[in-house]
Amino acid sequence: MGEPKTVPTDASPEDFLAGVPDERRRTDAQALCALIAEATGAPPRMWGGAMVGFGTYHYRYASGREGDWPPVALAPRKQALVLYIAEGFEPHTELLARLGPHSTGKGCLYLKRLADVDRDALAEMVAAAFDRLNGRTVTP
Repeated sequence: MGEPKTVPTDASPEDFLAGVPDERRRTDAQALCALIAEATGAPPRMWGGAMVGFGTYHYRYASGREGDWPPVALAPRKQALVLYIAEGFEPHTELLARLGPHSTGKGCLYLKRLADVDRDALAEMVAAAFDRLNGRTVTP
């Protein structure tokens, strides 16, 4: 079984975010990083070369595969800011309704512009998702 490629590193999240080429995306990513850090109380940490994670939880599958992952993370992609919520969005239906323009994937929230979303709803979702997983071991 191969080792995961996305693991915590000692790289600087601040330097990574400062290097985002698009000025608006960079500013939004830095503001989102600050929002997540405040909502979780956890410092940002690079996971791999392109994701900033907050906290960690351990997962263990029945197959024996296991590893660590951040409960909440962000990645400034070319098309959107991506917020990763490891638990998914089912527990956050009401907050998503308040959030404003967004789209979702299985565990990804895509935001075009941070200025267009309800930051209080976003912070509440981040805090709740973080609190449910951080420091725990889960068996999906």
